[in-house]
Amino acid sequence: MAFARVRHFGEMIKFEHTVFALPFALMGAFLAKRNFPTGYELLWITLAMVGARTAAMALNRLIDRHIDARNPRTAGRHLPKGILSVAEVWVYVALSWALLLIAAWQLNPLDLPVPLTVKLMPIAVLVLTLYSYTKRFTWACHLVLGLSLGLAPVGSWVGVAGRVELPAVILGFVVIAWVAGFDMIYACQDYEFDRKEGIHSVPAIFGLKWALVFSGLLHVLTIVLLVWDGLLLGMGYFYWLGIILAAGILIYEHSLVTPTDLSKLDAAFFNMNGILSVMLFVFTFADIIFGLKISL
Repeated sequence: MAFARVRHFGEMIKFEHTVFALPFALMGAFLAKRNFPTGYELLWITLAMVGARTAAMALNRLIDRHIDARNPRTAGRHLPKGILSVAEVWVYVALSWALLLIAAWQLNPLDLPVPLTVKLMPIAVLVLTLYSYTKRFTWACHLVLGLSLGLAPVGSWVGVAGRVELPAVILGFVVIAWVAGFDMIYACQDYEFDRKEGIHSVPAIFGLKWALVFSGLLHVLTIVLLVWDGLLLGMGYFYWLGIILAAGILIYEHSLVTPTDLSKLDAAFFNMNGILSVMLFVFTFADIIFGLKISL
């Protein structure tokens, strides 16, 4: 019975979608050290990412449960259907925050009395909590979602380097632009419902055509920021190949959806973005292993 409850919770928060942000968190750690982080660091970075995302998704489901109940697309989710109780999900939220705090405390490369990761944790908690309310009053909710995931590579960078540096901040903005862009695409499927309910998504406020245009511009910015980071860090062949492939994936993703045809939206959202984040990490990892630099 207990296992079934945990399984239901994992289904509710779509635990498998942690793959979207975890590769960028790992990228932050590898780029900060320009080498292999220790197994200890990788363990706690992964657990911090799992704790943060789990808490954020569970809070989102709790805060949006009444809206979800009115939306035909989401009415079958676990809270609206009563498969999980509100009190039960709050317990999972508390446990997830506790996991994030413990993980943040373990990441202390400068051996400070209070790690910088712990000092910065309230910012992460505030952003992760605020996101679920922003759709009620601003179309910038997509950017706030991006920020909530963009904190992951910055946090992992701080966790192994002990300080915030410009390349870490740029990598955070990479994730903000990328996530906000694909979230605008995802929100297109709720266009009619959001307009009816007064939800402030970009598609609902500006229309489907402009939502896809804004999404495309954000994904162009994603590539520009990746290039900037690569130049700052002096990255080599594999990193640049990864960026070229990422640009190709984003172009293909946008070719799958149009204002009049959203039938392939799930493929654009889930498949392409999961592949992109894992691929960028793999090519960054290969770049650090082989260190093949481009001579100008």
